[in-house]
Amino acid sequence: MRGERVGGAVTWGLLGAWVVHDLEELVTVPGWSRRNVPELRKRFPRVPERVWRRAETMDVAEFAAAVGVMGVLVGAASAAGRLTGGRSGFYQGALTGFGLHGVTHMAQAVAVRGYTPGSVTSPLVVVPFTLWARGRLRRAGVLRPARPRDAVAGLAAAGAATAASHVVARRLLGTARRAS
Repeated sequence: MRGERVGGAVTWGLLGAWVVHDLEELVTVPGWSRRNVPELRKRFPRVPERVWRRAETMDVAEFAAAVGVMGVLVGAASAAGRLTGGRSGFYQGALTGFGLHGVTHMAQAVAVRGYTPGSVTSPLVVVPFTLWARGRLRRAGVLRPARPRDAVAGLAAAGAATAASHVVARRLLGTARRAS
């Protein structure tokens, strides 16, 4: 029904779904990377060596800090969504990027023919929440039309936010480590 109210479950739900998903990643990324990067490097030789080196040298503290930085971004997007009744372009873009990033986790699991961090909560939480929230936004009449370029932009924004969160985490930890 057009004009339906967009509640906190839709807007703050993005942050909640993200927390569930990133808890899976926090628990699994360090050990999974340590065990799997050597084999992945052999299976996917076209991936630049700097990517593999970065994956091997990222410690638990840096990954946790990057997750925290991303949490601030997702929280800000959720707040923007709540304050605007779901109309915020920032919120809708973050929701789109979150859903598409879940699809990439599932594609990664297919590519490696096994578990990858994030591949459990993606089909159980990330994608279903995104589809549900978009449906609620649509029924409320506030969902912006989906165009292919918006999907590309959402995925690119999610990738850029991930990269930026790691850069910020490295700098924060580098500063903290130099100070101690």
